[in-house]
Amino acid sequence: MEQGEIWNANLSPTKDSEQAGIKPVVILSGNLLNQHLNIVICCPLTTKIKNYKGNIILQPNSENKLKKTSEILTFHICSVSKERLLKKIGKISTQEIEKIKHYLNEILTY
Repeated sequence: MEQGEIWNANLSPTKDSEQAGIKPVVILSGNLLNQHLNIVICCPLTTKIKNYKGNIILQPNSENKLKKTSEILTFHICSVSKERLLKKIGKISTQEIEKIKHYLNEILTY
């Protein structure tokens, strides 16, 4: 499991407006953490595009292997057990990872 990979994850059970069910997530945690801990830090994706500021829209391509246009829900960042990760789908680009980090910095600063 590496930074930038997209995996299907079982995010249930949840509470309130947390993302639930089996959804794709993008791994944001660094590879050192991913090697040594039983969790990863990730953001869920949704196909219900809202264009929220700070979220990145992904168009399906040969690298991410998504079937539909998806939005990375940056504000739903969470840590999940690796046991919740079911199947690797694809990967996002280094530039997209850097954009997420930039938006996370904005969320945490302002």
